[in-house]
Amino acid sequence: MKNFKTNIAERVFMLLALSSISVLALITVFIIVQGAPLIGEVGVINFIFGMSWAPGRGEFGIFPMIVGSVAVTAGAAVIGVPVGICCSIFISEFAPVPLRNVFRPAIQLLAGIPSVVYGFWGLIFIVPPIRERLGGPGLSILAGSIILAIMILPVVVSISEVSLIALPGQYKQGALALGMTHWQTIRSVLLPAAKDGIVAAVILGIGRAIGETMAVIMVLGNAVAVPRSILDPVRTLTTNIGIEMGYASGEHRQALFATGIVLFVIIMILNSAAQYITRRK
Repeated sequence: MKNFKTNIAERVFMLLALSSISVLALITVFIIVQGAPLIGEVGVINFIFGMSWAPGRGEFGIFPMIVGSVAVTAGAAVIGVPVGICCSIFISEFAPVPLRNVFRPAIQLLAGIPSVVYGFWGLIFIVPPIRERLGGPGLSILAGSIILAIMILPVVVSISEVSLIALPGQYKQGALALGMTHWQTIRSVLLPAAKDGIVAAVILGIGRAIGETMAVIMVLGNAVAVPRSILDPVRTLTTNIGIEMGYASGEHRQALFATGIVLFVIIMILNSAAQYITRRK
């Protein structure tokens, strides 16, 4: 009887796992079928490195949006990653238990806030100070980077904290026994030992940032141009799809699916890198 129940449970779990993989496969095939003809017609080089996006004139160049995505994501990483790693160090090594029990769920709660709320908050509290104090329209790479930096904090903090907590206690005890201070132990022993997990956290955070749509639509300005400074408005790959998919048709619609293929490949590369680093650890 136990073997029968075990076999049934095994088949059910296998079916659920296969259903998840099947959904991913269907999404992948659908995007490729819809977008590949346009890439074949325009050419991979012209599509990726083209400077003009004017679907009405048959011009489908997404390079300005690739630059915008990279710029905003890099800004989010520069702002969010150091803050996230410092938070994980504080929670795992310095915070007393009562404070730790407050900080940990509070940071995890950030992951549950809808992205549109982040965008609205940024539109009210981040864009006006940038416009008044730094110049420009306020809707800019800087505003988008700040919003995304906040949004990736739960990923970076959670995984980095787990990587630090999972280290054997002998590492810390041995370093302290050799006369190192607490901070020297963290800097010279714990962080290097947990670097693979931290790097995986950073890569997953970057993947989260580059795939975000609604929040950055509201604060980037959505100008299809290569930016010259962090105060310039830009359009990312995701915001381009979100803005134009509602009214696109024909080749325009195919071009948006082709943009999704490029975005899909970028995110798959980032996730694969994170999985590789985690498995090596």
